[in-house]
Amino acid sequence: MRVIAGKAKGMKLATVAGIATRPTGDRVKEALFNILGPSILESTCLDLYAGSGAIGLEALSRGALHVVWVDANPACTAQIRRNAEKTRLTGGEMYTTDAFKALGMLERRGVKFDFVFLDPPYDQGLVRKTLEQPALMGVLKKDGIIIAEISKKEEAPRDMSKLCLKREQRYGDSMLLFYHMRGR
Repeated sequence: MRVIAGKAKGMKLATVAGIATRPTGDRVKEALFNILGPSILESTCLDLYAGSGAIGLEALSRGALHVVWVDANPACTAQIRRNAEKTRLTGGEMYTTDAFKALGMLERRGVKFDFVFLDPPYDQGLVRKTLEQPALMGVLKKDGIIIAEISKKEEAPRDMSKLCLKREQRYGDSMLLFYHMRGR
């Protein structure tokens, strides 16, 4: 796994050994950032279920201003810190906590994001549960986009009251889902 493009292009990233993390593959990550294109420049990003931090690091490498990583596993946030130091990318902060607690805390602080990335463990219903959190809408900018990665075996949540599924992309065993606020 590596940083694909930008300031830290080619830098190898490490993952946490021995735990059940499933890092986003380079092919999926490259496709995601090709879809986002220049909109990542000067953006703010939330990387929930961050694992190794690869998505947020890619965003910073490509010109995002600020990234917040959230993972409940202390080994993951320690690995994100090491990966960030190795790449020398700045503009990030991390929280070792449950995604739902983090959303509530960020909403109370009034923090807003252009992009929210969700990559929870597959087949546990966490994408739907996260999308249904009222605090998620509170941290998303009006024109913001939520991108969720799910297993191709999972059903894409479509009937969200405040969100609209605008795009689906399949890459091998993974799918990327792009959500916007309804009416946008």
